[in-house]
Amino acid sequence: MNSTDTDLHPRPQWRRPEWLSLDGTWEFAFDDADIGRAEGWHDGRPLPLSIAVPFPYQSERSGIGTKDIHEIVWYSRSFTVPERWREQDILLHFGAVDYVTEVWINGRLVGRNRGGHVPFSFNIAPFLQAGGNRLTLRVEDRQDPCQPRGKQSSSGKPVRIYYYCTTGIWQSVWLEPVPAMRLDAMRLVTADQGGALALDVRLHAPAGGWTVELDVLASLDDDAPVVASASADAARASAGLRVQLDGARPWSTTDPHLYGLRLRLVRDGVTLDTVQSYAGLRSFVARDAHFHLNGQKTFLLMVLDQGYWPDTLLAAPSDDALRADVEWIKRLGFNAVRKHQKIEAERWLYWCDRLGLLVWEEMPNARNWSLEAEEALLAEWERAVARDLNHPSIVAWVPVVESFGFPALRRHASQQAFLERLVMRTRRIDPTRDVIDNDGWEHTNLTDVCSIHDYSQPAEKLVARYADTQRTGQPPDKGWYKDKPLFLPGGSYRGQPIVLSEVGGFLMQPAGVPEAERDRLFDYYGNARTTDELWLRYRDLMEGIAGLTALAGICYTQLIDVEHEQNGLLTYDRQPKFDPDALAALHRKLFFPAG
Repeated sequence: MNSTDTDLHPRPQWRRPEWLSLDGTWEFAFDDADIGRAEGWHDGRPLPLSIAVPFPYQSERSGIGTKDIHEIVWYSRSFTVPERWREQDILLHFGAVDYVTEVWINGRLVGRNRGGHVPFSFNIAPFLQAGGNRLTLRVEDRQDPCQPRGKQSSSGKPVRIYYYCTTGIWQSVWLEPVPAMRLDAMRLVTADQGGALALDVRLHAPAGGWTVELDVLASLDDDAPVVASASADAARASAGLRVQLDGARPWSTTDPHLYGLRLRLVRDGVTLDTVQSYAGLRSFVARDAHFHLNGQKTFLLMVLDQGYWPDTLLAAPSDDALRADVEWIKRLGFNAVRKHQKIEAERWLYWCDRLGLLVWEEMPNARNWSLEAEEALLAEWERAVARDLNHPSIVAWVPVVESFGFPALRRHASQQAFLERLVMRTRRIDPTRDVIDNDGWEHTNLTDVCSIHDYSQPAEKLVARYADTQRTGQPPDKGWYKDKPLFLPGGSYRGQPIVLSEVGGFLMQPAGVPEAERDRLFDYYGNARTTDELWLRYRDLMEGIAGLTALAGICYTQLIDVEHEQNGLLTYDRQPKFDPDALAALHRKLFFPAG
């Protein structure tokens, strides 16, 4: 990865011209006896194993590949900082490390982080020495059911809806030189299809006489013409900028146009820092129980995507692999995706922005409840929302799914109060998008979407369950799974869009496995013996759903087979199970007849 190749920048929405990847071969060690700290493994000594970063040790691509559970691991590597960076702060960035991380440079503790799904960084300039430097990490990843774990199995082995674990580094590590006084972050306040663009910029600087300048470029090409400019003086460490773009070109799923943004921090006529970003101008609102993209009624045809790969597990094999998954979703005729129990690498969202795919972003949940679990979930979720709130592709936030981590939600008033708190805290960070409080069932009064998980099949049975909804616009009182109530006590449906946010899930029957020995998934999902049978079941389901015009959207489970869960439209190695063009044609005919 080249330090000037902006096409591969780990943070496409916040790019400076220079950066240096630390992905590649690191030294590695297991520390099952938890002796590393006491013995001083952070002092720069060599570690006995090698691992390919950013792939978790459980993956084949890591070079280790054992699926055994090791709750404490260490990483180390040497690196050299370019001499021209020496007079600047130098940020060490981690895309994601699961779960508790301690970082040393040259034997000195730089900092700690808790949270396995969101980025963190440290200024390591004060810790560097001339010539070579040594970076060491200790990572602790307990099999704690109160830790946000997403789809990671408590046994470490795939079973039912859970898969192999991911421990340690699983997204990119990189260095970035930055000025001491610099631009820190940007938030798009308004970016609508009418051409109104407003953003707030925060500074890494004290209050003072700063000026922030903005150029809006006609496209993402760095050499594209400037179509609008603005500047604002910042007496404090933030500034607001507003422009109106004449003849604005909206962002949509069929024309995902992006404008380039160039921000500068200026003091006394001298430019101190420059950052490049981008924006898509679009509106996405709910009206009359349906969604509207740029004023046009839009059916949300989603597919569930869990973001696993056979040889790299939760980590993406490459940027090309992230792009290819988005391209497959588009090619199959979906206009949206629900990323399930995973905060995906930022470059995946970049490709959703570039290629025009609507996204529901979802937090990986814990499995058990405690007060500490609530705080861990909230702290990490707030960071995820803050990281991703400028992506035009994202149209909804989903902090909790199917009451994961809240097993007594119906009976526990404080758990219900926390769920409402999650919604309100999400809105405080980003008031511009819908928030689904608890996707699937057991909603509070605050949910912006009435989302329902329903694997009823065949189609005739599913359609019958929603006959009254089609007639009255009211959802059923109970969900499909164990008669779970759709709303919690005191809650009720209040006219929100109704989305069947999990449907289908047809499993392929595993060859040579007797019915009594199949995974318990077969107790809940329909199944098919051949791909021809799968196609007929899928077509039947979609034809039935298309007649339920009271629905605002659906999400089919799922895009890709994952381990034993063989219910994808694509196999685990991303091969279609039937003609993708025929599938796209079916979707156009049923859900987008006007093109």
